[in-house]
Amino acid sequence: MLKYTRMLVSAGIIAACGVSAHAQTAGDWVLGNYKGAGYWFPGIVVKSGNDKITIRYDDGDVETVAIGDIRPYDWMIGMKVECNYKGAGKWYAGKIASLAGEKIGIAYDDGDKETTKTGRCRSQ
Repeated sequence: MLKYTRMLVSAGIIAACGVSAHAQTAGDWVLGNYKGAGYWFPGIVVKSGNDKITIRYDDGDVETVAIGDIRPYDWMIGMKVECNYKGAGKWYAGKIASLAGEKIGIAYDDGDKETTKTGRCRSQ
């Protein structure tokens, strides 16, 4: 029991300090900083090694990035994101209204709503 309590306390300290563990296992769902542009896109780790991670993004793109260019997938209802409305190429701000795997409901700031795929969304 003491060992379990220590693990919980340690996890809480790490979370409070803002330190995050990076997913490094094939199959982990992560957010990747695609092309280092400052936007975080969801994808699956397909390969890892030598401080590099290969991600297959939800939109189908594949990229190998430094381990520092990924973070754990943390999207949740109420979170602010930008999405490519109807896949037309323009990005609009909104909040996640529903989330079920790669299916995501967006309530856009301008009042529009859409159900789309996570591959059409990004966060900052």
